[in-house]
Amino acid sequence: MMVKPTVSDLLKNVDNRFELVVATAKRARQLSKGDKALVDNEEASTVTLAADEIAAGKVTVAEEQSEVEENVEEDNVEE
Repeated sequence: MMVKPTVSDLLKNVDNRFELVVATAKRARQLSKGDKALVDNEEASTVTLAADEIAAGKVTVAEEQSEVEENVEEDNVEE
């Protein structure tokens, strides 16, 4: 079974594996607490959604604070 997105795909948007794990976990927690998903995949787990968002560039990692921040662009905002 092939897992998508791959770790190598995710590392294009994050500097290293540690930051990837931390960012994915933080975003998954945000999603489980009720934050709206930034990608369409209703049947996915929160971890999968978080990884999909990182791969799509919708979530970024702030280097100084190591916190997950949403990349809010006007064309990505759905109302």
